[in-house]
Amino acid sequence: MTDSYQGSAVLVTGAASGIGRATAKRFAAGGARLCCFDIDEAGAETTAAAIREQGGDAFSCCGDVSSEVDTKATVSAALERFGQLDVLANVAGIGHFRHTEEESAEEWNRILGVNLTGAFLMARDAIPALLDTRGVIVNVASVAGLSAHPYAAAYGASKGGVVLLTKTLALEYASRGLRVNAVCPSGVVTPILDQFTRPDEAEESLFMRIVAPNCNLIEPEEIACAIEFLASPEMPNMTGAIVVVDGGVTV
Repeated sequence: MTDSYQGSAVLVTGAASGIGRATAKRFAAGGARLCCFDIDEAGAETTAAAIREQGGDAFSCCGDVSSEVDTKATVSAALERFGQLDVLANVAGIGHFRHTEEESAEEWNRILGVNLTGAFLMARDAIPALLDTRGVIVNVASVAGLSAHPYAAAYGASKGGVVLLTKTLALEYASRGLRVNAVCPSGVVTPILDQFTRPDEAEESLFMRIVAPNCNLIEPEEIACAIEFLASPEMPNMTGAIVVVDGGVTV
């Protein structure tokens, strides 16, 4: 990390923990000012406070990325505080394993609402400000959005949507200077892993299809590094990129 983000304004969703917290801290280490957005108010403030303790400039916002009211309010708060927006990192996400015949419509809608609609709403509301700065959107998708994962119909559908949302926005806004990229991790050591408990009578052989050949779980800081790379001003022609960090799952 260099000081290449000095003076930049970065909005990170899902900033209360895991990849979001690591991402906020990484951008702050590069000199960026941070808006830390999460439904977990205390967690988001903990992240912002940690950045301030290191001499950085950060504040927290509490809200739900699937709510138009909350996404608009958060983008407005960031612009009021910093006067600009240079990077949007869409990290917030939820999911679980479930036999598809047992998945409720409510669960399906909630997962798509946070993972896909949330990324769309944040992007839509931030795009006008990002066009002013020729900024960057980095979405966190998943290898589950690139290849089939068992017992994850809702999660896979949502993350596959994020991949195509990323490419569509990259194409649509390329000529206007806005870059849009995504990172697709496999299993990361974050609180979301607790949501992915194996359903009863799950087929072990299916799970073996999604185990990394190196048998490693990924640390959130590694994904934060990938996000920072995808947003880097030193990569002005990188847009529409889908970067996979998965220990070889999709090889």
